[in-house]
Amino acid sequence: MNSLAAFALATLVLVAVPGPNLIYIITRSVQDGRRAGVVSALGVETGTLLHVFVAVCGLAVFITDHPLAFAVLRYTGAGYLAYLGLRALLLLRRPPSSAVEADDAEDRPDRRRLLRLYRDAVLVNVLNPKVVLFFLAFLPQFVPTGLTSAQTRTRMLVLGAVFLAIALAFDLCYALVGAALAGRLRGTPRRDRRLSYVTGGIHLGLAALVFI
Repeated sequence: MNSLAAFALATLVLVAVPGPNLIYIITRSVQDGRRAGVVSALGVETGTLLHVFVAVCGLAVFITDHPLAFAVLRYTGAGYLAYLGLRALLLLRRPPSSAVEADDAEDRPDRRRLLRLYRDAVLVNVLNPKVVLFFLAFLPQFVPTGLTSAQTRTRMLVLGAVFLAIALAFDLCYALVGAALAGRLRGTPRRDRRLSYVTGGIHLGLAALVFI
């Protein structure tokens, strides 16, 4: 088995294992619908693409070699997840009329809302320091020795593209699964409130996982 095929197989195994990306995308899809889940999947993998470029350009080494830079990334990522969680919980404190208006607005797939969901997904992935460490350790294992610097960067970009394609396929499946679950989990005000509590709790839990 050549290194590219071995990389694809390893990627399939890694992506198939449930992780923060899966949890985030399914949560968004259940909470806001299929289109929101698909947009979130695209945002997460845009973040993956940025991580690949960071690893290829050597910036990942800089981040990991400088404790202050790594700490800033870590705390910023945890803070943003905590912000998303608190935002979901604070929406529950709105007056009923405002809550209804907010729900109606969320049901409209307007461009501004989808851009916000896309931005959130990109930042959730980009600000995760564990992803920086992952690509820094994972990609070089499948780069043959004896290559020039340019050949090494090209090889890592190819590997990153393979990883991105596989991960995006899985993420889109997660979005569709979340949309299918939405019909069972939503539908009444009580269910919607419970789901909002769960969504906020999941985001806060993901923020805590950054430190584990």
